[in-house]
Amino acid sequence: MSQSTDTIAAIATPPGRGGVGIIRLSGSKAAAIGESITGMLPKPRYAALVDFKSIKGQVIDHGLVLYFPAPRSFTGEDVIELQAHGGPVVLDLIMTSVLGLGARMARPGEFSERAYLNDKLDLAQAEAIADLIDSSSETAARAALRSLDGEFSNTVNQLLEKMIHLRMYVESAIDFPEEEIDFLSDGKVAQQLNTIYDATLTVFHSARQGSILSEGITLVIAGKPNAGKSSLMNRLAQREAAIVTDIPGTTRDVLREAISIDGIPLHLVDTAGLRESDDPIEQQGIDRAWKEIEHADMILHIIDCTQTFNGINQDDSSLTLLPETIPCIDVYNKIDIATPSQETQDNAVFVSVKTGQGLDQLNKAIKQTIGFDENNEGIFSARRRHLDALKRTLFHIQCSQTHLSSKAGELVAEELKIAQACLGEITGKFSSDDLLGKIFSSFCIGK
Repeated sequence: MSQSTDTIAAIATPPGRGGVGIIRLSGSKAAAIGESITGMLPKPRYAALVDFKSIKGQVIDHGLVLYFPAPRSFTGEDVIELQAHGGPVVLDLIMTSVLGLGARMARPGEFSERAYLNDKLDLAQAEAIADLIDSSSETAARAALRSLDGEFSNTVNQLLEKMIHLRMYVESAIDFPEEEIDFLSDGKVAQQLNTIYDATLTVFHSARQGSILSEGITLVIAGKPNAGKSSLMNRLAQREAAIVTDIPGTTRDVLREAISIDGIPLHLVDTAGLRESDDPIEQQGIDRAWKEIEHADMILHIIDCTQTFNGINQDDSSLTLLPETIPCIDVYNKIDIATPSQETQDNAVFVSVKTGQGLDQLNKAIKQTIGFDENNEGIFSARRRHLDALKRTLFHIQCSQTHLSSKAGELVAEELKIAQACLGEITGKFSSDDLLGKIFSSFCIGK
């Protein structure tokens, strides 16, 4: 957790050279340090042109200083921003003076962490800041901005209010044992439980869409040697990311590419051809391929049409080991030189990686398989931990419904209490220090 008595400082702009570089300070000494370096403390939220000086009084640079007094600042503390020229040496010299006057280097995400601890934003909004910075598409950026504006948090808080109200009703009724049977049988609790469950399920589906946009999915390309896996990788990546030859077993290691399909981030993984091999190096590649398959969100199973439909009976028994629990699309390649059979699986897609034929259908199949809704105007960004919290909330609501049917009022109340805690993890109402440390440590330094 943050040591809130410290004054923290960091370079808030990316490393390298640029027109402007920003140093941000937050804490009780921020104003005094800013005044020592610039010789003045400007009017709150107004920019002033100043000289930045070292501790010895030497002029380092000319730039702007801004002052945001507590509590009307991002962190809720006194905040100073020094806007200098964006050269690494200049910024380092200013930072040396800032640290010499009593500030310390901020940890990754510590500014956002302090904003959370000072109730300037909740945990879901804080995470949305990182998601907005890391957005890989316009759609993902818009979704992150909705979460930053509080749409996700407001939805969760509304659910929490309904759950708390129901808990109060159940627990107060338990205090009167002679009336407990009537209260459990009147249908009011069952109706409210159903309403809360349906509302939570709706939020879960929206959050799942947001999670896909913010974190993407891992898509593993698997199949026999020379089926066209690496060629498909190059097509989707729109560059020569993988070596392609007619020699089977060319791919020996795992190759990764990050792409986007209609705003959906995809983490492509190209793998070695799956077959029996006596080559120890190729066998290592095959072993790595199976490990990637086990951790995939989706599998593209590439099948060579020329080996499947031209009367050649190729043994594909190893591919029957693909995990049944992971969504899989059968992609029949090389339709430019082979006629596909009509006897295929329902999830089959026919393409020619060489000509590009069928790739639009493949993109559509990928979106359908992951359950991505084309109408994403109301989607907010979310993370896998949010999905996990919502899943556990749904589970405990179902447990409450089960206990209600058995007229076990105390157990109904207990399951609702656990469900409330699970839901509260999303916004940080019920969060451990370890969880907060893990979340904010993934942020940028200076944010």
